[in-house]
Amino acid sequence: MEPLEPLQQFLPQVWFFILGLFLFLYVLLDGFDLGVGILSLTASSEERRTILMTSLGNVWDANETWLVLMGGSLFGAFPLAYATILNALYLPAVIMVVGLILRAVSFEFRENSQRKFVWNLAFGVGSFLAALGQGFALGTVFEGIKVDAAGHFAGGIWDWLTWRSFLVSLTLIQGYVLIGSTYLILKTTGDLQNTYYKTATIATWTTFAGAVFITITTPLFSELARNKLFTAPLVYIFALIPILGVLLVALLLRSLRRREENTPIIWTFLIFALSFIGLGFVIFPNIIPPSVTIYEAAASPSSLVFMLTFVGFLIPILLFYNIYNYVVFRGKIVVGETYGE
Repeated sequence: MEPLEPLQQFLPQVWFFILGLFLFLYVLLDGFDLGVGILSLTASSEERRTILMTSLGNVWDANETWLVLMGGSLFGAFPLAYATILNALYLPAVIMVVGLILRAVSFEFRENSQRKFVWNLAFGVGSFLAALGQGFALGTVFEGIKVDAAGHFAGGIWDWLTWRSFLVSLTLIQGYVLIGSTYLILKTTGDLQNTYYKTATIATWTTFAGAVFITITTPLFSELARNKLFTAPLVYIFALIPILGVLLVALLLRSLRRREENTPIIWTFLIFALSFIGLGFVIFPNIIPPSVTIYEAAASPSSLVFMLTFVGFLIPILLFYNIYNYVVFRGKIVVGETYGE
């Protein structure tokens, strides 16, 4: 492989970071959204379910903007990766899209329906399916995607369905339940809030168990990860990430035990951020694990510069919109004068 020009090396790295940022923001923001949807399946009354739906009413559609932006950016910045990854993850992507469609339709129809059971079920099941599809996609990243010499998908339609990707998917679902629970702690009061302190505690332990499994098995099953993570200097960073993760989990459990309202979601965000940092170290510089790098899959430098100029203006606008949305609609959701008494 010939040496890369500075611009050919720098621009793919910038876009790798930007795509990681988009994915991180989507997982955080739509993650609690999906988590609340999954938790709605366990709501004990229509009043409680209404509170859960109301807590999302003004923010859920804005959260999914980051997924659309990430898909468009991946297509423009790394067209080879876009084609290969979607080909490899065709069925998980279909599962996710079906789930998102069910959520969107049921959210609107439930509001004007006299019999809400079907739409309640559709919203919860759609949330679960969307999280399940994303989990299988993440699991496939850890497993690796088979490609030919040109970087095109060379595997089978069921390559994504393995026992490890299934466990990764369950872990992601528990992570969404965790972040959804910490969000509902902020938005609810009384007995309902106590319920989500309990679900957050359970989800913390299950997510932690899944994360430990992924951390241990990834180097065992992936030669690329093993060679990268156990050579200096990455071995020291790799050792630090689990230590920080255990510390953050301990702080999260302590905040839940003390019935704090604001800090659980902060510790959860930091746990997700740490997980993304670890994932970045495992993947980089590959965009199609384990063999196609960001430099091989990148579009031309002129295209990357043009897109960077556009996205540079768009990111602050979207961030401002999201922040403004949450500031305006902050506070507790209470339905009925006697709720929580």
